[in-house]
Amino acid sequence: QVQLVESGGGLVQPGGSLRLSCAASGSIFSIYAMGWYRQAPGKQRELVAAISSGGSTNYADSVKDRFTISRDNAKNTGYLQMNSLKPEDTALYYCNADLRRTNSGYRYNYWGQGTQVTVSS
Repeated sequence: QVQLVESGGGLVQPGGSLRLSCAASGSIFSIYAMGWYRQAPGKQRELVAAISSGGSTNYADSVKDRFTISRDNAKNTGYLQMNSLKPEDTALYYCNADLRRTNSGYRYNYWGQGTQVTVSS
């Protein structure tokens, strides 16, 4: 059993900042990639940022230079620091992890339940 739990969402004014966290728990042997996705009403879910086990990162063009993804491997936790937030960043943000479970040689993919980010004055 593996769970991903996001936290840190909320209401923020344009130009403000938020830091999202994604805590993975359960029978985890190792986490390969972690990513943050978002889905706004009426739109498809899109990749915001991803980070590999080695720390390589990639970002959507819309968030480059504003968002920073990071991870703490010892805590099985990922983070998304969001600065200079814009109204168009409003969405439900989901954490995703590609991982190997304890006592299994297989790779599994998990999603969190999502955390709402609303950017509005």
